[in-house]
Amino acid sequence: MGQITVMTGPERRRRWSEEERLEILAEAFAPGACVADVSRRRDVSTSLIYTWRRKLREQSAAASLPVPEMTFAQAVLADDEQPADHDPCAAITVELGEGCCVRISSSASATLVSATLKALR
Repeated sequence: MGQITVMTGPERRRRWSEEERLEILAEAFAPGACVADVSRRRDVSTSLIYTWRRKLREQSAAASLPVPEMTFAQAVLADDEQPADHDPCAAITVELGEGCCVRISSSASATLVSATLKALR
């Protein structure tokens, strides 16, 4: 008599609907979220989550549409010309609009920089 092996569990190649992808992306990149935790909870590889995010960015850029449920700030590297109120000790300057800005010194601890940037979200 022959032997039969029955494989159970999710199929090797899973299919995710667009709604499920957006839901997972919103959960993974929510403030304070950890992609690895969402990955384990949703049984999705972290690389797939980052691939989905990259493709979503590319699609929204090509269609000039905002990315749903997520926003990305544009990073601008300053030229050699500095504004009149430039602080030479600041390593990072975040302009918030309406004349407000936050300057972070290069000597600031990683904990302080992280807390400051999280507060700006």
